[in-house]
Amino acid sequence: MCETTLFMKRMRITILLLIFGTCQVASKEFTKVVETVTPSVVAIGLYTPLENSGNQVLGTGFVVADGKRAVTNYHVVSKILDPQIVQHYVVITGKGTKIQAFKAEVLEIDPLHDLALLEFDGSLPSAMLASDTMLKPGTDVAFTGFPIGAALGIYPATHKGMVSAITPDAIPAQNANQLTSAMLNRLNKPEMVYQLDATAYPGNSGSPVYSVEKGEVVGVINKVFVSQGKESALSAPSGISYAIPIKHVNALLKKRNL
Repeated sequence: MCETTLFMKRMRITILLLIFGTCQVASKEFTKVVETVTPSVVAIGLYTPLENSGNQVLGTGFVVADGKRAVTNYHVVSKILDPQIVQHYVVITGKGTKIQAFKAEVLEIDPLHDLALLEFDGSLPSAMLASDTMLKPGTDVAFTGFPIGAALGIYPATHKGMVSAITPDAIPAQNANQLTSAMLNRLNKPEMVYQLDATAYPGNSGSPVYSVEKGEVVGVINKVFVSQGKESALSAPSGISYAIPIKHVNALLKKRNL
């Protein structure tokens, strides 16, 4: 009886050690993935010297193709620039206050899928893009970006979660009276997007969503579910975020033969 009890205890300890060891290996592998992806993640900003001596960070993006192009959300760079003053978009790289900003221009836009392709006068490491195949719910993913802009400097932050659903990209309404004709049209031909069980913030717009195993970009963060008003996106995040599938990024790049 005593020998059996001792054997069972040893078995439990062995199993726990195996689980702990597996978790440590997985953790080390994931940190390497993050280290590989992060150099391709950039901040997207606006440079207006007459109004501000620095760059106003608008969101996040990631470098693609030949290292001289970056993808972000269309809503990040949808502002009409003032032709009367010096004003242009910038792609910002670096860490902390040691940063480098490259002048950028918008090459292509896809407002329907909230995507934009920028070209900048520099060269940075490109992210690996996945194929058009949609991930299944339950797949672990991560995203890296700048959730609070550059209030304290440029510090890329990584968040981990999973694909919780593949859902129509339609704004949910509390009752039928809130449905507009435009929303109904989208429901008739819905675009399917990823719903993530992960917390993103306004500054994460344009962040690459990538596989925790290979680091391949599978989507682009473009919005979060806000349940208590706009201000609660920072103070009380819902933990529900949405991402555009990478197939739309691949299609945007094909327009430029990239």
